[in-house]
Amino acid sequence: QVQLVESGGGWVRPGESLRLSCAASGRAFRPSAMGWFRQAPGKDREFVGATSGNGDVSLYAVPVKGRFAISRDSAKNTVSLQMNNVVPEDTGIYYCAAREQGGIIVLSDSAVYQYWGQGTQVTVSP
Repeated sequence: QVQLVESGGGWVRPGESLRLSCAASGRAFRPSAMGWFRQAPGKDREFVGATSGNGDVSLYAVPVKGRFAISRDSAKNTVSLQMNNVVPEDTGIYYCAAREQGGIIVLSDSAVYQYWGQGTQVTVSP
């Protein structure tokens, strides 16, 4: 009923910037939280950042603090991840995720999200 589609991935050099987008489609959808996760080859999925439904609360993983920023367009049910000053360690498949249910949650916990995109590859190399 709800589909999430990421876009904007690709190859970039260290120090450059990249902007990922995630669009929700399907039935009317009002997410209470939207997050970004990534997974490097051979590694577990890890939290990148997330924002609450109204955008008042945002959380970022330590490795990306000060470099990444999340923005939302509530009218379009989209969320973007601005990646600045990227480093090779940022390489991985980036997934967007959404939670529809309300309540108090931990934004960094992947288990709280019920909808997931298929992911978009980001490669950072010289």
